[in-house]
Amino acid sequence: MDFGLTPEHVQAQQMVRDFVQKEIAPIIKEADRTQQMHPSILPRMGELGILGICIPQKYGGQGFDYITLGLVCEELEAMDTSLRVVMSVHMGLNSLAILQWGTEEQKQKFLAPQAKGEKYAMFGLTEPGVGSDVAAMSSSARRDGDEYIINGEKMWISLATKAHHILWVARTNPERPDPHDQLSAFIIETDRPGVTRGDIHGKLGVRAGSTGWVNCQDVRVPAANRLGEEGEGFKIAMSCLDNGRYTVGSGAVGLIRACLEASTSYANTRRAFGREIGKHQLVQEKIAKMVRDYEYGRLMTLKVGWMKNMGLRNTKETSLLKWFATDASFQAAHEAIQIHGAYGYSDEYDVERYLRNSRGAIIYEGTSEIHMLMQAGYALGYRADGPLRCELPPYDPAVWES
Repeated sequence: MDFGLTPEHVQAQQMVRDFVQKEIAPIIKEADRTQQMHPSILPRMGELGILGICIPQKYGGQGFDYITLGLVCEELEAMDTSLRVVMSVHMGLNSLAILQWGTEEQKQKFLAPQAKGEKYAMFGLTEPGVGSDVAAMSSSARRDGDEYIINGEKMWISLATKAHHILWVARTNPERPDPHDQLSAFIIETDRPGVTRGDIHGKLGVRAGSTGWVNCQDVRVPAANRLGEEGEGFKIAMSCLDNGRYTVGSGAVGLIRACLEASTSYANTRRAFGREIGKHQLVQEKIAKMVRDYEYGRLMTLKVGWMKNMGLRNTKETSLLKWFATDASFQAAHEAIQIHGAYGYSDEYDVERYLRNSRGAIIYEGTSEIHMLMQAGYALGYRADGPLRCELPPYDPAVWES
């Protein structure tokens, strides 16, 4: 494995860094305070090609590899978690699922406009009473001729009131003995009759983003909108999480970096006991741990991105990245506030927002406890990954860039 970044990696990373510094930095604090996603964010991310960064060019994307996706997520979350969340749901949980599981017709109809930024996408798995226990969901999809009739409600859905498409998982085969074989996945256009949705306010963090609920009441969807076969919904959802967790983990690495940069800047200017606080050993300890965790997380991101490029199953490695990086980002934000002292408790400094934003990632896309159990299962031999029906297509420049 080559740990060096290609010129294409650096180009994409710099493009996103320039975007967030010039266009997001001036507006992000106000968006966080008002708890409203700024209306320019999604259109600009579409115009810049970010929303299709690692989708083949023949489907309207930019044709970069999966390592680029991780680098982009790092840069976005180094500014604000809400930006990375867009990539997690639009790209990681939706677009890559269509690339992996979709028919050619579905790729042309749904993936291409999403990659071009003409349409925005979200993912519907969590329900009001169902989180980690996916197989217990109550959403249903009943076959009626060439259509399915879908009922149910999804909760804590990012881009709920912004997206045009939702990848919805529902129960289609309740008679099957294994509940994991009862689920199927569908692509639902949000302008279909019977679809209602709304925003959730009062969140602890990610206030500059859009989070809400989506309800389907007797929504009719063509059978052609089913992703994969009946009964493959659980496998599809888990493959989505492999991709989404990669974006969450790589984004958390960016948050660690943001805490590190804010802390070193403050420690080099703030004076206490006659010298800069950065010269005190306990402050240095906190900063050193941020350096360590950033480097660990960056290496894990590169490894998982490389595995995705090779078309290798990466459930174990992605879980470890997500668990480590999100826990480490929360700790980094906590220590960053401690370094800033009383000022860190005010939204005058970004570290206050970093702490609030970091807390959610320990819960969504698999809680830290879920990932802890997964890693123990692998180590003890209780868990082993068999092949999915297919993995993400391996990255091939000759294909992606044509």
